[in-house]
This record gives sequence, C-alpha cells and structure tokens, in this order.
Amino acid sequence: MVILIMGVSGSGKTTVGRALARALGCRFYDADDYHSPANVAKMRSGTPLTDEDRADWLRDLRSRIDGWLVENDTVVLACSALTARIREVLGAERDGVRLVFLRGSKALIAARMRARKHFMPAALLDSQMALLEPPERALALDISHPPEELVTSIIRDLRLA
Repeated sequence: MVILIMGVSGSGKTTVGRALARALGCRFYDADDYHSPANVAKMRSGTPLTDEDRADWLRDLRSRIDGWLVENDTVVLACSALTARIREVLGAERDGVRLVFLRGSKALIAARMRARKHFMPAALLDSQMALLEPPERALALDISHPPEELVTSIIRDLRLA
C-alpha cells in the first residue's frame, strides 16, 4: 500500500509523513527529492512550475508508485498532488493507494513557510492555493492539530493498526 500525503507546500506533508512511516515501521519518501535541479531552481526563484515542468517528475513518481505497489509493502509518500489531473497521472485513486489531504488556513501555512528553510518560498503559496483542487475521495485532516494527533487519526481512519 502507498499512503500519499498531499497538500500545499507548508502543510506538513513531510513532518506527518515521516512520523507516520515511523509509527508504521515502513519507508518514507518525499516527492520533492525527485525534482530536477532546474525545477528546484525555478521554484527557489519564486516561479511556479508549469505542467510541462512537472511532466518528467510525475512520470518518475508514477513509476516509483507502480514499483512500490508491486513490492506489496507499505510506503508513505509526501507529494503536493494539488490537482485532479496530477493525482490521475500518479494513479492516486486506484487500489493500493490511500490519499491523505492535509488542509489548513492560508495564514497558518504561510507562517510555517516563513519559519522553515526550504526551496519553496512563501511567495508561491498563493499560486499553490489557486491551483489546489481538493480531492473528493481522501482522508482530509486539519493541520491545526499536532502531527502526533494527525498520525493517530490516519492510522485509525485508514484502519492501519
């Protein structure tokens, strides 16, 4: 099973994903680690990625998800997956993939982004919020709760224990 933790930058995907993987004793991957240097440089400069920029990255992630499903092991993947089209490319709505949507207020997310060191600047939050298409079928969690509570909710609501 692949548990895909999605949401805008700053929503806590990596923090919650790592904690969930620890709790489940499984592997954790961050989709940000698979961006090309050109994509990272573009985002670092404050320029949003286009669909063309994301194409190879999404194909690579889809291939990895396919492989993890074949391995039949539990894996946690943090990935923005902001639009229905991106989730479709990733195969996020198929058997074996569980989608967890971390949502929160723009003010809370912006404060988190300003307080951390990451290539994605807070200036890109507006473009991410504008692009976001909340999923229809996902476990949606409010990020105002502490990460430990979110992990407990994921394990309980996805019946992983």
